[in-house]
Amino acid sequence: MVRDSSADKGNEDELISEPELSDEEEDGIGGVEEPQNELELSDTEVDIAEKRSPEMRASSALFKAIMDAPGLSVQSALDKWVEGGNELTRSEISLAMLNLRKRRMYGRALQLSEWLESTNLLTFVERDYASRLDLIAKVRGLLKAESYIEKIPKSFKGEVIYRTLLANCVAANNVKKAEQVFNKMKDLEFPITCFACNQLLLLYKRFDKKKIADVLLLMEKENVKPSLFTYRLLIDTKGQSNDIAGMDQIVETMKAEGIEPDLTTQATLARHYVSAGLKEKAEDVLKEMEGDNIKENRWACHALLPLYAALGKADEVGRVWKVCESNPKVDECLAAIESWGKLNKVEEAEAVFDRMSNTWKKLSSKHYTALLKVYANHKLLAKGKNLVKRMGDSGCRIGPFTWDALVKLYVEAGEVEKADSILQKANQQNQMRPMFSSYMAIMDQYAKRGDIHNSEKMLHRMRQNGYMGRIRQFQALIQAYINAKVPAYGIRERMKADNIFPNKAVAGQLAQVDAFRRTSVSDLLD
Repeated sequence: MVRDSSADKGNEDELISEPELSDEEEDGIGGVEEPQNELELSDTEVDIAEKRSPEMRASSALFKAIMDAPGLSVQSALDKWVEGGNELTRSEISLAMLNLRKRRMYGRALQLSEWLESTNLLTFVERDYASRLDLIAKVRGLLKAESYIEKIPKSFKGEVIYRTLLANCVAANNVKKAEQVFNKMKDLEFPITCFACNQLLLLYKRFDKKKIADVLLLMEKENVKPSLFTYRLLIDTKGQSNDIAGMDQIVETMKAEGIEPDLTTQATLARHYVSAGLKEKAEDVLKEMEGDNIKENRWACHALLPLYAALGKADEVGRVWKVCESNPKVDECLAAIESWGKLNKVEEAEAVFDRMSNTWKKLSSKHYTALLKVYANHKLLAKGKNLVKRMGDSGCRIGPFTWDALVKLYVEAGEVEKADSILQKANQQNQMRPMFSSYMAIMDQYAKRGDIHNSEKMLHRMRQNGYMGRIRQFQALIQAYINAKVPAYGIRERMKADNIFPNKAVAGQLAQVDAFRRTSVSDLLD
């Protein structure tokens, strides 16, 4: 049985599902899309790990035993670990879980959870069952996760369980299933929480912005107070729609409710001001983020670097990097590489990477990927290939973010078939699914060529990997038909089956593929 030390008491939240703990966001600094499947508990695994002593953060013998085990024999390695007289505490389990999730090793995390329950070494509470449910959803899909809920004892089948399922439906972009789970929670008379509403807002932000108002009305009716994350989502939605006045109004409402924008919210605002060409407003927000003394507000540097780069201010990037340079943190190095890359200063980006290599003995794939993206954006194929070789020689574990950078490297160099081949091999050889953007980078190139066969193939592969029901996919597919000058028969019905309704841009595309149906011959026959 797991020893429940006094230090661990009150931390029952430890094993609950947390965000997909990647520091990388597709939209760059300030994006709020990823990662947001946090289950908004009083503590997450991240909080707990940070509150622990440095030596607890630094090492976990249990995690090391799991990492040393061959892929499918984690459970026998754990048996040996316990037989060796090692003490199993909730702290140790939680730290191992945290480290596995940070590395997106959900398969191993699931094996750990299954082993804990099968050996009765941990008395499961609701949050342990929720953690298992989350891992099943990530590794085996939503159907298996729903089946697992049936096996959970009734006394532990509370709101946290369904909240976890809801979060995974949203992560899978399954609108229909997410709505069903939300309605089920209402039928079971669970309280309507801000977390559940935020999940729907996140979903509708991606797929159906008209429904956002319905969620906000429900929150008002049920007296659910918006959280900082709620406001951040709404700010980002207005910014994406280029409704800057609406975005500013939400900030005022938020402040009136006593919630001050945090660094991420400020970065989101600045990013949208930059996109809208409002450079002065963006600079005002950056000054707020900096405060009176950037050295004292060092924690803001990693967010400031790419925003100054987006404004094209190389001097400011240099000034902020100088604050970090003598003793840089990893996130600051990654932000500096990205920023110098945006400013077309490849040598400066390489210098930061070299600094990282000299500071830390072993770099992870994330560090290599930052520079690889710079090479991809500048079509430096030879340099990119050399970096990938160096990465492989160092024994780095390569995952979806690296595949994404590799795909873009070859796409930018005009080698689309090679990019396609890399993605296919990566998908076949690994348990992790490639990123949506990796598929789209290739599909967009096929669409440009008017290559309908390969565009349809990419759509099929995305659906197999759970990426379905996105208007972006159909935009690319219809473009392939337009460029091939071929009618897209049944495309409207296919979109409707996926619950996708054309926006203005897609309606224009559809009109073009409809036009191909009418020829002088067909007019004669009519």
